[in-house]
Amino acid sequence: MAEFTSDGARLRYDIKSALSLAWDSILSHRLRSFLTLLGVMIGVASVILVGAAIDGMGTYAKTSTEKAFGSQSYILAQVAAVGGLTRKQYFDKMKYNRPIQLVDERYLQSLNGDNTLYSAYRNTSADTKRESLTSEDTTIYGANWTLADIRDLDISEGRFFTGVEEQNASFVAVIGDDLKNNLFPGGGSPLGRTFKIQDLDFTVVGVLERLGSTFGQSQDNVAYIPVTAYNRLFGPGLSIAVFARPKPAAGLTMQESLDETRVALRTRFHQKPGEGDRFDFITPDAIRGFIDNILSLVAAVVVPITGISLVVGGIVIMNIMLVSVTERTREIGIRKSLGARRFDIMLQILIEAVLMAAAGGAAGVSLGVLATTVLTAALGVPLRVPPFYVVLSVFVSGAVGVISGWYPASKAAKLDPIVALRAD
Repeated sequence: MAEFTSDGARLRYDIKSALSLAWDSILSHRLRSFLTLLGVMIGVASVILVGAAIDGMGTYAKTSTEKAFGSQSYILAQVAAVGGLTRKQYFDKMKYNRPIQLVDERYLQSLNGDNTLYSAYRNTSADTKRESLTSEDTTIYGANWTLADIRDLDISEGRFFTGVEEQNASFVAVIGDDLKNNLFPGGGSPLGRTFKIQDLDFTVVGVLERLGSTFGQSQDNVAYIPVTAYNRLFGPGLSIAVFARPKPAAGLTMQESLDETRVALRTRFHQKPGEGDRFDFITPDAIRGFIDNILSLVAAVVVPITGISLVVGGIVIMNIMLVSVTERTREIGIRKSLGARRFDIMLQILIEAVLMAAAGGAAGVSLGVLATTVLTAALGVPLRVPPFYVVLSVFVSGAVGVISGWYPASKAAKLDPIVALRAD
């Protein structure tokens, strides 16, 4: 036990001495030390920032999906695919799938309306005007009065249009916050006031809560109007999309509601058992899964590329440590002649390399967190630093220190003291 205690004390002393010598060496060459750890610092900061960006994009995309879909809704359309289609796939689907018309949506309402909410859904872009003011490229949505409940649309002022207004093809509109500010500046309420779509006056009955932008595209320069009024303005079109979700009181899950809707639409299209659906549908889960797959692919490609800067930083540390060993050849010879062991020399060089890498790693984490905070404030996208990337960065920077310092430390420990003492 006494021998173990003595060995332990000796090891603690060796480590303390090596730390002291390494720290003195770093401080005596401040500029060189800073430039040495800069590569590690930038590499760690890059990994942190990329991790925060990937995590933030995932959260943002999922939030945007919920805003676009609602929490339990799904979409039916003639052609709808997650992840895009090739030109051939698109035209094959257009040939095989049946157009969905407003009468098909009415059919679904009559058959499953007791347990599922349905809404026709069409959209286009058009300039909207009021007096001398113009809001360019406003997205005009034509929908049923049920869309507000299907998509969980929040109204900040007024109300959504009613079933009676939809049935009468009334020229009423629920507008987004950007459209309100563009056409009704000054802060007053736009309720009851009119603006023009296709030179026809629409009365504002509601204003949506602000949603912000999705990938640079404003979600607030919008106007929702009854689909019947939309058809009067832009024609019936070749096909529509249909939003749907189970009624809360019906006790159905989204999948059960979708199954019933598919059966009803297959029956209407006279499809045989075993025949593929002649329509497409999209669920929020499918979109979230697609987003997760894309982000995982991005992480698998980008994070290793970002980590290359850590490898470069490690090479720089190794080169500097080799230079340091060359500069201290005489010092190492003196230490060895006074009884220093190979272990002592190796420990000093290795600790110095690890110390620089660890300092670079800590500075890189701080820089990455700071950059993430700045980008969050600047872009308005909620970026969050995942703990996994912090742990990964610290672990990799430590490993870089050990790996890059091992060869110089081994070379220093093997120096012949007599040869080393003769060095200039």
